[in-house]
Amino acid sequence: MREASDFRVEFRTSAWDDGLGTEVIASATYLGGEPLDAALRFELDVVDSDEPWWLIPGAFYGENRPAANDRVFPRFEVGADSAEQHAAMVSSWWQFRSDRAATPAVFAWAGEGRGGAAIATAESSPVGLTGVGLAHHDGVATVSVTFPFREGPVSYYGDGDPRPVETAHHLWQPGEQVELRFTTHELSADRHDYAPVLRVLHERSAETAPLRPWVEIDEAADLAAEGLLNWHFDPDPGVLLETVGFDREVTGRDGTSVDRQAMHVGWVSGIPWAHALLAHGHRVGDDAETRAARTVIDFIADNLSPSGTFWGVWYREHGWSQSWTSVPGGLHSRTLAEATLFLVRAAALEPDQANWSRAIRSNLDTVVARQRDDGNLGSIHDAVTGEVRSWNGASGLTWIAALVEAGGDRYLDAARRAGEYYARFVDDEYLCGAPEDVDLAPTSEDGYSAVIAYMALHRATRESRWLELARRAADWMLTFRYSYDVSFPEHTLLGRYDFGTRGGDQASSSNQHLHAYGLVCTAEMLELARETGDDHYRMRADETLACFRQFVAREDGDFNAYRGMVSERFYQTSCFQPKGMLLTLSHAWSVGVLLLGCEQSIAVRG
Repeated sequence: MREASDFRVEFRTSAWDDGLGTEVIASATYLGGEPLDAALRFELDVVDSDEPWWLIPGAFYGENRPAANDRVFPRFEVGADSAEQHAAMVSSWWQFRSDRAATPAVFAWAGEGRGGAAIATAESSPVGLTGVGLAHHDGVATVSVTFPFREGPVSYYGDGDPRPVETAHHLWQPGEQVELRFTTHELSADRHDYAPVLRVLHERSAETAPLRPWVEIDEAADLAAEGLLNWHFDPDPGVLLETVGFDREVTGRDGTSVDRQAMHVGWVSGIPWAHALLAHGHRVGDDAETRAARTVIDFIADNLSPSGTFWGVWYREHGWSQSWTSVPGGLHSRTLAEATLFLVRAAALEPDQANWSRAIRSNLDTVVARQRDDGNLGSIHDAVTGEVRSWNGASGLTWIAALVEAGGDRYLDAARRAGEYYARFVDDEYLCGAPEDVDLAPTSEDGYSAVIAYMALHRATRESRWLELARRAADWMLTFRYSYDVSFPEHTLLGRYDFGTRGGDQASSSNQHLHAYGLVCTAEMLELARETGDDHYRMRADETLACFRQFVAREDGDFNAYRGMVSERFYQTSCFQPKGMLLTLSHAWSVGVLLLGCEQSIAVRG
């Protein structure tokens, strides 16, 4: 850590959590005679780092973006120092505002099998919003915290166009003295060494970030079920429309409704959320809900692709089509698998639905027949020929739970082999490929898929290996989960409603907004807590369910939405929209996953 010439910095240090790190208080005094706009940066170096590995929770993972990825967002590359590379968002150094991070911390390892160091701070400081950063130069990896933040070499706003560098300002006055706080940590060669550090940081942050759900779990479930039924369900031809506008008078440029006339079979719409509606309908005895859920599931189950699996997406204007992939005719494995998994669960509620059983067998038999000898189940499948068009990434993970829960030795054997194959992604601390829209970016959704998959294998076999993989996957997933409450500008919507971000997940390092998809594995996280005896996982599941029992519309006009509507995006940082805004669209999956999380919590707890 280097001292700036215009400042005197005195350090006080103490052991942090029984030797897990060092707590540093930097008392900084400005020595100049005139006001100065300046920032102070504190750094830790990791030497002999020819191929460093990075982690900024929720914001940066390893190289962060594979070189050939379809979606452009910040990427680390050794020696990438030119203006041309920076314009392509490739750099050997990055500085970010701290609210981009689920926990404002930076971890660096020198390379494969070698140790490293980490530095962490709070989102806010006496001089404003803090920053976190990483850099590599001449074989030295550097992690840093900055007071206040100064981004670089460019700022990211959610698309492939770099923005001018965003900088916070603090005008230091002569003689001004402030205390700046951060922690430092030594890391072993195990890349999972972030987990105990993040756990303690979460414990400390939670003390000042109380959960504040608007409604109880039963009421949230009722509101979400009403939202799916009243706003997203369309009986013609039997779909859950993916998006519905808050303002029912707003139209697009063509004069038609902004409601998206489309339905994925899984993921952002389709069977998973129809299953949640079916479960709620059964629990409360609502025939309208169960009829609507069956209608949606029947429409998908009765319209399989020529290859034997589900289709990807239904569009009102031209019917069934492929997934959101650049591969022509491609069907995305995670979406198909998630639809199949929740069809298995729906069939458990209503076992006499013969067409559901046929669709389950068709999907599973088709995919097992394509399984590679090493266990890979494929990432993108051709809708017509059945050819596996891509084997990259870990999007096939979700098939594991579908195979296990469908029952039978043949399916369990395929699930075991897949579990062994995809374990490498968990062990490498880099899971990618789950969502259709970010290619091979690391995402929170990859973590959910892994937790669901490995808990299913453990449940079926009772083998400790699968439980350990589920635990490691859960820890990685939780790196995307906000451990603190972001400070919002007073006059923004999220600021006015005092939205608490603790428990919300960053969607991905590419899609930097909070979302509720983590509720999809509520049951598995509660099960993991029971099986490991570690209540931390229950607490983290509960805080997510509490987080997203905010902003479910309790009545027409609530935050300018209609009763039962739920937004997909909460903008907690400067990405896509200004910080403090809310996407004014209700998404079928956002409503559905809240309903699912509530139903799973109720079912587990009785």
